[in-house]
Amino acid sequence: MTAVEHRVYTAAQTRQLDHIAIHDAGIPAYTLMSRAGQATFDHLRARWPDARSVCILCGAGNNGGDGYVITRLALQAGWQVTLISLADVSRLQGAAQQACQDFSAAGGQVQAFTGEIPPAAVMVDALLGTGLDRTVEGAYATAIQQLNQQTAPVVAVDIPSGLHADTGQPCGCAVEATLTVTYIGLKAGLLTGKARDYCGTLHLATLDVPDSVYAQVPTNLHLLGQHTLREHLPPRRRCAHKGNTGHALLVGGAPGMSGAIRLAGEAALRAGSGLVSIATHPAHAPFLNLLRPELMVHAVDSPATLRPLLARMEAIGIGPGMAQTAWSRNLLPLIQNATQPKVLDADALNLLAQTRSQRDDWILTPHPGEAARLLACTTADVEQDRIAATRRLQREYGGVIVLKGTGTLVASANGVAFCDAGNPGMASGGMGDALTGIITALLAQGLSLEAAATTGVWVHAHAADRAAASGERGLLASDLITHLREVINA
Repeated sequence: MTAVEHRVYTAAQTRQLDHIAIHDAGIPAYTLMSRAGQATFDHLRARWPDARSVCILCGAGNNGGDGYVITRLALQAGWQVTLISLADVSRLQGAAQQACQDFSAAGGQVQAFTGEIPPAAVMVDALLGTGLDRTVEGAYATAIQQLNQQTAPVVAVDIPSGLHADTGQPCGCAVEATLTVTYIGLKAGLLTGKARDYCGTLHLATLDVPDSVYAQVPTNLHLLGQHTLREHLPPRRRCAHKGNTGHALLVGGAPGMSGAIRLAGEAALRAGSGLVSIATHPAHAPFLNLLRPELMVHAVDSPATLRPLLARMEAIGIGPGMAQTAWSRNLLPLIQNATQPKVLDADALNLLAQTRSQRDDWILTPHPGEAARLLACTTADVEQDRIAATRRLQREYGGVIVLKGTGTLVASANGVAFCDAGNPGMASGGMGDALTGIITALLAQGLSLEAAATTGVWVHAHAADRAAASGERGLLASDLITHLREVINA
């Protein structure tokens, strides 16, 4: 992955990149449009090599212009093409107008949208672009609904029409694409929110825009990748021993909830912590490590019995299976005020929402419901703009925030990182507990808050993807943990 490929931009920033490429780098707008159309047609042919017919729906802006280029290329390749315009072609301007004229000169014909879409081997959505900020209505909404009813695959030009480029939320409705080819820079809205339901497979085409253009538009948004792991977890020295690979403490497991803290503990071991201790309720402490003897388990009934354990720990994670009881309420303040870096998850976050405090030495890992409680808003509010919610959490609570869910986000004072890995099989109990264990283990090994959070999120998601190779339904957190060692050593 190149530097350009892991940078993420807002819609306004991508428009700025486009402007600089045209006016400063001297790349004509129609040249960029031609490159976009060619890149999309190339991806289309590579994905469906036997296709020979295409139906393309075009709007009024540059997305429509890209569509005219794609249709001309298909026509020149001998395909059966149908181009349906939802805009008055006489009102097209600039590069889009030129693209339409070149399509007509190649023998193409433009049809007006009548409410129906004819069949084709592949559909192309070139209706609406990244500037959309209102609910889709009228003929465009009808066309999107018609596209979504097609059995043929759909290719989205730059962004699925109707999807908000900054939040990843549909603006009333959005095209459910099979493949999205986006241009110049990755848009934030393609990587979080509801994007996975609409983008399909995502490809970036940089259109040969030079590095000098990107240098003029700095961004504090980026995509996690293999480079994240390599940067923060280099190979261990040959003389390493357990005393210098970190001692992590996991706190949790109220009566009847021993499984969560057990999963967190094993995940911490598999993530490379040299030693892992668990502080848990006395009700199940004697048997918690029967099947994983490497875990050191301590029965803790009060802050007084927990306090002596803290001195020899490099990092602490609290929350898995913790519940909201007198036992957990008594333990949390001691952990919050400990000097070690720490991870708060699950009911530790729900208790924090009742007291509210800010620290620079913790990582909070809420799912959207927990985030809503921390922000005193609704879960829908959080999901409507996950990036804004994550930034607000970081401002109000400090440290590093991991907002879990499809398109997990990691926010620090330095910006926001996006995780595009993971799968629907992770929608099962214990996944968050495993993540807590992984991040705590990385903190114990000496990684910074931001490095532990980003690396932990990436490793967690990729282990889940490997575990899902045999199917997403029925995927367990313990299945994910089985793959941690191979992923973290990749």
